[in-house]
Amino acid sequence: MIKIAYDYQVFSWAKYGGISRYIYEIATQIANTPSFEVKIFAGFYVNKYLDNCAPNLVKGWQIPLIPKSAKLVGAIDAELSKIWLHQDTPDIVHETYYSRNRIAPKRSKTVVTVYDMLHEKFGHTMKKKDRDFSVIKANSIKRADHIICISENTKKDLLELLDIEPKKISTIHLGYFLQNDLFKDDNRPIEDPYILYVGERKLEYKNFKRLIQAYATRPSLKDNFKLVCFGSRPFSTTETAMIDNFGINHSQIIYVSGEDKILANFYTHASVFVYPSLYEGFGLPLLEAMSFRCPVVCSNTSSIPEVVADAGEYFNPYEVDSISDALERVLFSTERTRELIDRGKERVKYFSWDKCAKQTQLVYKSLL
Repeated sequence: MIKIAYDYQVFSWAKYGGISRYIYEIATQIANTPSFEVKIFAGFYVNKYLDNCAPNLVKGWQIPLIPKSAKLVGAIDAELSKIWLHQDTPDIVHETYYSRNRIAPKRSKTVVTVYDMLHEKFGHTMKKKDRDFSVIKANSIKRADHIICISENTKKDLLELLDIEPKKISTIHLGYFLQNDLFKDDNRPIEDPYILYVGERKLEYKNFKRLIQAYATRPSLKDNFKLVCFGSRPFSTTETAMIDNFGINHSQIIYVSGEDKILANFYTHASVFVYPSLYEGFGLPLLEAMSFRCPVVCSNTSSIPEVVADAGEYFNPYEVDSISDALERVLFSTERTRELIDRGKERVKYFSWDKCAKQTQLVYKSLL
């Protein structure tokens, strides 16, 4: 029996989110595999995905999310996990994020997943505390016995930026969360045709400003389609001023948030899904959009072409006209729209949590 442990980190501060969902998915799938014994040492945690785990899979106690408590809770969880792990002595400890210090017993092999090299490539656009995080991250990666990268592009960036032996790295693509067969709603969320954007907008690498400019400067887009922005926070005063400066009526650009079934409905009825990011370690919304038969219009940078392959209409995210042109090529061509939907339907078959979990098991076995 191979004993696998996952640490507390991502579960102590994230109620929801891509990283905690990834760990939850692989942990629960591997736990159902003969010859593996799995435990999530969560400590005091806020994460909601763990509600769905079998009681014997999680060691810890769920607590409410208390503002400004993450640092204290994390410190307590680190000590708890260290005690528990030394009592349990697992064969493999999979660190769920980048830790300052090793908490695994000496006899345990350690694995860490690298989600992107964003801080290293875009540190100049971030606050000092975010830039300093790169040092902790590098130490965590270098001391690991094995590293999982979620895309070949992330692996390439890692090898360029840190002195790591290539043989210590495996690439394992993610699965995806929202799937068309789980959410079916024939009722349109809004009556007008719309372009859908999903996720964070504030960070510079998300490239939201150029998307707004591309939308605003083409009457064919602005006059015929709303722009729906799903998720993150409501528009800030800075974003509102930017929208005003580009001459966009506030009825044309809509902020929406909500649970998975609401997002699923917006994917289902969108004219296109647009993804203007300058850099991504993977890009889960791309798979979600394709799963819901939504044509994808996206950047030609970083890991995005690796995920989308021939199922997207690409643009140069640094050029506003390139974004506008790509949107027009799809929005005003029934043939191209149908082609992208069909290709997306085939492309998502390549990605699944079952596949991700099985490849992760092979990594664990290779270390023993």
